[in-house]
Amino acid sequence: MTRGPGEVVVTGVGLALPGADTPDALLRRTACAVTGPAAEPFDTAARIGRRGHRYKDRATRLALCAALDALRDARLIPSDGEEVTVPGDTVGVVASSNLGNLDTACLTAAAIAERSAVDLSPMSLPNASSNVIASWVAIRHGLRGPNLMLCNGATSGLDAVHWGAALVAAGRVRRAVVIGVETHNAVVEDLLGRSADELLDGAAALVVEGARWAEGRGARAAATLGRYQRRAGLSGCVEALLPGGAAPGVWFTPERYAEGPAGTGAGTGAGAGTDGAVPVPEAVPRYDVTSAVGRASGALGVLQCVAAIGWLARAEAGTDAAPGAGPQAAGPRAVGSEAAGSEAGAGSGTACAAGPGAAPGPVPVPASRQALITSGDDTADAVAGLLLRPTPDRCHPHPPRAPLISMECSR
Repeated sequence: MTRGPGEVVVTGVGLALPGADTPDALLRRTACAVTGPAAEPFDTAARIGRRGHRYKDRATRLALCAALDALRDARLIPSDGEEVTVPGDTVGVVASSNLGNLDTACLTAAAIAERSAVDLSPMSLPNASSNVIASWVAIRHGLRGPNLMLCNGATSGLDAVHWGAALVAAGRVRRAVVIGVETHNAVVEDLLGRSADELLDGAAALVVEGARWAEGRGARAAATLGRYQRRAGLSGCVEALLPGGAAPGVWFTPERYAEGPAGTGAGTGAGAGTDGAVPVPEAVPRYDVTSAVGRASGALGVLQCVAAIGWLARAEAGTDAAPGAGPQAAGPRAVGSEAAGSEAGAGSGTACAAGPGAAPGPVPVPASRQALITSGDDTADAVAGLLLRPTPDRCHPHPPRAPLISMECSR
C-alpha cells in the first residue's frame, strides 16, 4: 500500500469565455465594469477545430475547449496533441451544467410529441442525454476514470469541485477535470425569462490533483483546495468555513448578492443571510463573477474558483489583489472599494483549512490569505462554500502527508 494523495491542489485552469482567457483577466473583468460593445461569442472552432463537432451542441463544444485548455495548462496533454500523457484510468471527469443541453432535450421531446421518434436524427439524439458533456470530454481525451455529471442548481459548480476533489482524496483517481458550462439559446431564455445578454455563454475548467502526484510529475500547483461546506443558509455556511468570525482575504459572493446600506447589516437578493446579518466583514473586498460573464447557473462555482486563483496569484506577487475592489453588479453600493488588497483587520483568526484527504494537523494558513467562495440561494435552503488557499510549498516547508488510503488507484 502506498501513501495517500496528500492535499488536493489545482494544477490546471482553462477558460472558454469571450473577453477573458486567463484567471487574472477574469478577475480584472469582474472588478471593473465593462463598457462598450459586448465581446464576440467564443469561437470554439478556433481552439478545437470543426472536424467531428458538427453535431455536438454548443455547451459540449465550450466544455471541450475549456477542458483542453486546463489539461494543457496542467501539462497532462502536449501542446500538439489531445491524448493525456498519463494512464487514462488515473483521470476522472466531473462536469456541472443545469441548462447546457436543455434545448436539445426540449426540442427532442417536442418532436416526439408532435410526430414520432422516427423523425429524430440519430446524430443529434445522443445530445439529449444529461451526461453528454462529461462523456464527450472523457471520450475525446481518453479519460477512463469515474465520470460524473452534476445538475444541482445554484450550488452545482462548487459541488462539482468538491466531488472532483473527493474522488482524488478517496484514491479513485489521481486527478480529475472539473468543468462548469452554460450557454444561452431560445429555450433557456424562455425558461428563465431573461435575454441572452444577461446569461453566460462559456465554460471554465480545473484540473484537481493529489499534491503527491503533482509533485511526482513536476507540476506546479496554482492553489490548494480548503474546506467545503453545504448549509441551509449563507451565514451558517461562512461560519462553518471560517469559525470565530475570521475574515478571508477576499469573498466571491453568490450570484447577484446584494447588501443593504453600510451599517444596516441587511442583505437582499440571492444568497442574502436569512437573519439579515452580513456574514463577511465589510472591509473584505467582494467579487460577483456574474457581473462580468452573466448569470452562470451550474458553471458559477468553477468560474469563481478560476477568478480566485487569479486573486491568489496577485496576492502572492504582492500586487494589488483586488483591482477596483470588486464592485457589485447588483445592490445599492459597491463594497470594499476603499479596502482593496488590505488585510488590516482581516486576519482576526487563523483558519486551518484542510483539503479533502489532507492529513491530521493541516498547515495553518491565515484567513486573510484565503479566498472564500460561496454559491447558492438562501431561499432554496442551499448554500455551498469553499476555501482556496496558497499551495503547500508556500505555506510550510514540510506539508504533512495524508494517511494511507486503501482504495488508491494502482498507477
